[in-house]
Amino acid sequence: MSKNIRVLFTRYTMVSAHLSIIPEFLEKIGLFGFENIFSVNKAEVLNLGNNSDILFRGIKTSAGNQTASLKSLTGVSTWVLDEAEELIDENIFDTIDLSIREKDVQNRIILVLNPVTKEHWIYERFFESKGVQAGFNGTKDNVCYIHSTYLDNIENLSKSFLERVEMIKHRNFKKYQHKIMGGWLDKAEGVVFENWSIGEFNPNGLQVSCGLDFGFSVDPDSLTSIAIDKKHKRIYLKEEIYRNGLKTHELSAIILEKVGNMLIIADSSEPRLIADLKHLGVNIRAVKKGTIESGITRMQDYQLIVSPESTNIAKELNNYCFADRGSKLYIDSYNHAIDGIRYNVIYHLDNLNYGKYFVQ
Repeated sequence: MSKNIRVLFTRYTMVSAHLSIIPEFLEKIGLFGFENIFSVNKAEVLNLGNNSDILFRGIKTSAGNQTASLKSLTGVSTWVLDEAEELIDENIFDTIDLSIREKDVQNRIILVLNPVTKEHWIYERFFESKGVQAGFNGTKDNVCYIHSTYLDNIENLSKSFLERVEMIKHRNFKKYQHKIMGGWLDKAEGVVFENWSIGEFNPNGLQVSCGLDFGFSVDPDSLTSIAIDKKHKRIYLKEEIYRNGLKTHELSAIILEKVGNMLIIADSSEPRLIADLKHLGVNIRAVKKGTIESGITRMQDYQLIVSPESTNIAKELNNYCFADRGSKLYIDSYNHAIDGIRYNVIYHLDNLNYGKYFVQ
């Protein structure tokens, strides 16, 4: 008797599998007349004949990250990560990946995605590092690549759809390459910051201070050296720290090693951490940061000059996007260094001029 198979089907956020995925599954069951073989609810599809099942889970829930509970699921031999481009943290992928280790069956990880930017860890890990070109179909280093486009199903597509595709191709070839043909972008669409370039960190007598964003769980602690040239409307940026898992005493030691007694501006919503760092000798102040939009607007008024070694800052600027441009909503990712920079900019440009922000 063959061993039953357990499949874990995830998205980064999955609050409505019963509204989107499961109805499609039920439709296919009905087409083949298998309604009596499967038991289906909003979180699981069970094969009553052999007890194989598909579990539907979200990696991030309203209660937070549930990587640990997914890792503890037993018997999973296939993990499907749908909309994989939404998973920003490669460490989460590795944690779940290493838990797929069933004996005497083929263990498989299936990533289903729409390509985003070349700075996404999926591109770096499965394409760039392996020398695999976008659009490749085949197998390399035990990875099977399947790249599909509308051309694979063209005989079933309407004339009006094909005409729209041709129109996009001629009017906006970059959009066609990405949205239609599944190409990887050099930077994300709808990025918040277009006003930046790579250049040496050369403050030329300007005052230098730092912006600090505290890491939580899988997020990194990020410290950036910042020099603001008000006359020429430039902000010089240099990445000092961008690391996960630092304890407070470890963070303070690295800060003192990197920037000494330099002034550091951080978020006032973490008074305990700030007090602890002060006690450990760090010259840190808190700023009540106001709205995200107000800080971003200030940053957009200046040309951002990012030092060549500041790879994580560049990655964030290439990927920090509007979630909804019309209402000025921003995605809650690729923003760790950006948040620290924003706190510093608010302190230096708004605090003294307008009295909207208060130093504690």
